[in-house]
Amino acid sequence: MASKQIASHVNTSAPNQDVERIGSQLEEENHEELFDYSKRAQWLRAAVLGANDGLVSTASLMMGVGAVKPDIKSMILTGFAGLVAGACSMAIGEFVSVYSQLDIHLAQMKRQNNINNNIKQDQDQKETLPNPVQAAAASALAFSFGAIVPLLAASFIKDYKLRVWVVLAAVTAALLVFGWVGAALGRAPWVRATVRVTVGGWVAMAITFGFTKLIGSSSVLG
Repeated sequence: MASKQIASHVNTSAPNQDVERIGSQLEEENHEELFDYSKRAQWLRAAVLGANDGLVSTASLMMGVGAVKPDIKSMILTGFAGLVAGACSMAIGEFVSVYSQLDIHLAQMKRQNNINNNIKQDQDQKETLPNPVQAAAASALAFSFGAIVPLLAASFIKDYKLRVWVVLAAVTAALLVFGWVGAALGRAPWVRATVRVTVGGWVAMAITFGFTKLIGSSSVLG
């Protein structure tokens, strides 16, 4: 009798557990489908663009200078100057941009609240507004993170040709990673994102290298 009761209990509880598990899975899937990935657009744009700009602009500067001055010191100093200048430029630009956006939001909220007289809604809206300081810091850090890649790749290689190929390989790998990460976080097609980012980086480096080589070999600079 006891064994029958136990068996009956197991038989009735197992389907309930299956239903609960299936319900939990469906809830997670629904949450995944309903999540608005466009909410990530602001910080994702700042982070991905900052890292990509740091990577491509610094590598392009190093390639350009390397086209006329193959010594390692010139390339490293150029890359470091590009890192510092670019990080400061990104931070200031993002700060001004987000602050302008914040001013527009606050002005619109003030006009709406003068009509609605809703103080609680005003406080709730202010909590969701962008932070210029955070955006500036994120852009500067992301740019620096990207710029470090070609600097590290070139720092310990004295041979010029080998140094150029190592920098190109490191930048290509980083571009593929940045493209994939950006697509994954935004739930966008990763193949197109990685190809677009990688090819764009190659084009920027090739143009900088070619024009600098052309000007350096001509009589323009004496």
